[in-house]
Amino acid sequence: MIYGYVIVAEKNSVARAIASFLGGTSVKRLQIEGVPAYEFNWNNSRSLSIGVSGHILNFDFPKEYNKWNSIDPRQLFFIKPILVTREGAYKYIKALRQLAQKTSTVILALDADVEGEAIAFEVMRIMSQANPSLEFKRAWFSAITRTDILEAFKNFRKPNENLANKAFSRMIVDLTIGASFTRILTLSVEKRNGFLPKGKFLSYGPCQTPVLYLVVKRELERENFKKKKYYVLRVKFESPEGVFTGHATFDDASKANEALSVVKSIGKGIVASSEYVTVNIQPPVPLNTVYLESRGSLFLNLRPKETLAIAETLYANGYISYPRTETTRYPPTLNLKNILSMFSEWENTGWYVKKLLLKGFKPTEGREDDKAHPPIYPTKAASKNEIVRKFGEKAWRVYEYVARHFLATLSEDAIIEKQKIIVNIDKLQFQAEGRKVVYLGFYQVYPYSVPQDDPLPYLLKGEEVRVLEAKLEERTTQPPQYLSEAELLALMKKYGIGTDATMQEHIHTNIERKYFIVKNKRLIPTPLGRTLAVSLYETVPELVLPEIRGRMESKLVKIANGEVSPEELVQEMLEEFLSYYDKLAQNIDKVAEKLVEGLKKVYQEEDSEASHASAKKKSSMKRRKTTRQRKKI
Repeated sequence: MIYGYVIVAEKNSVARAIASFLGGTSVKRLQIEGVPAYEFNWNNSRSLSIGVSGHILNFDFPKEYNKWNSIDPRQLFFIKPILVTREGAYKYIKALRQLAQKTSTVILALDADVEGEAIAFEVMRIMSQANPSLEFKRAWFSAITRTDILEAFKNFRKPNENLANKAFSRMIVDLTIGASFTRILTLSVEKRNGFLPKGKFLSYGPCQTPVLYLVVKRELERENFKKKKYYVLRVKFESPEGVFTGHATFDDASKANEALSVVKSIGKGIVASSEYVTVNIQPPVPLNTVYLESRGSLFLNLRPKETLAIAETLYANGYISYPRTETTRYPPTLNLKNILSMFSEWENTGWYVKKLLLKGFKPTEGREDDKAHPPIYPTKAASKNEIVRKFGEKAWRVYEYVARHFLATLSEDAIIEKQKIIVNIDKLQFQAEGRKVVYLGFYQVYPYSVPQDDPLPYLLKGEEVRVLEAKLEERTTQPPQYLSEAELLALMKKYGIGTDATMQEHIHTNIERKYFIVKNKRLIPTPLGRTLAVSLYETVPELVLPEIRGRMESKLVKIANGEVSPEELVQEMLEEFLSYYDKLAQNIDKVAEKLVEGLKKVYQEEDSEASHASAKKKSSMKRRKTTRQRKKI
């Protein structure tokens, strides 16, 4: 079979959707080298779409440099990485080579971002080797809907080599830096008889390790926090308009007790001031990847990695737009009214949507625009039953959040009245703060973190209020909490660690390496993770400081903009990290000794947990055995 067009997508589900949108009822499913593919009639010819599975190729060192014990890790800075086939990807290479012989035109329908462009060039490389005369066209879309796909296939672009080179340069730099530092750390520990299970290693990553540092830094802040006692005098006041409570804070216990005596002896106060100010709370700005991941952690009880994986499934099946985006403003080409209209009968919000359509709306706007994708928005109005049946309960939580967030961005402000009363008793001042929801606005469709009413009575300056009760409470200042995943994502965004698509991966890698754990949505370093971060900071702080990675990312943008050559920038970055490597090598003995101690603590804890679990299991089995014996008796 000769094809007029071969279309290559990033996933099978996208390839299937494209075939359906372009081919209608003419779609026929088949397999090529074990890879699902779809034949269909389009543009007066027989065409075929096929999906790969992310990157097909990867950078690695030649085989002779992958012998850790016989190669000095420093040598890796002077070795040019080569492209190799990713594990499990060879079937895609065979399929693409076969198809290259059966067409003259290939349409690259990979994800519309830097990584997608890199994969597009991988596809071009593989297929061109089999057929050098191929013509390649790029289809650029941000949602798997009929409208978006048809529009993309009317307006092809040229593949963007600068975008692809940005991704490839990052891969080369991260491979070299990660491999060299991982090897020196691992080998130095092994030489000192530090116990590492077979196949395990002490990994360093130019994104992964600064993320670990941020987590450890918060733990150190907690430990260095000096607690202080303070005293809060809470006074319940009665007025003709109602009862309310004011407070005053003291650092000294004797002054606090003296104030308590004054309040009880006088028994009344005078309103010194009262403020009732209405404040508009603006709806959220359009949704990008990092915000979705952080809200998933805060509101949906989902890990960032899981949230993004679910979002990608929803995207690939045509329920939401592309979920990997930094943009927080809707482009003028996006028909918001049409999208909004789809929700006029959706999940108890129809009345609200109809009101917006009738009154008109103005979307909120953020400052970020990656010039590649719109913010994340729903592309189809789906019921809870439909989403749960196809993808599960968690998917519904993510889809519902995306839909409600979209509706909120087109909604009116909420209006809150902030209230404050100050009461004087002699020379003492007591402050009471309250809140009243005047108008829910966007919260009517966005039931996340809705402000609660906590109103104060309406009083005038000079009014007298009676003391009903006075209590003195001794309190202690509290250290900052361990970082939450939402806070960590915000810090990663601030410093430019990773991309919107990879941030959650760097968190997950640290957890896999047992550098920190997640407990009650908080990130807690393990002894090994803490030792690694602190040792590197004390020796070569540049290896863990988040600003360094942020600087690297800003330089990589210059490749995408065509301002610098990839080769020059890669060389510059590697030279910088080679100087850090040499500094670490000079102090590796001290670092290794500390890491060995950290490893001991980790495995001692694991042995203790394993023994506890074993004892608990034996106890449980003994109880069941006793129960069975009693039943026999």
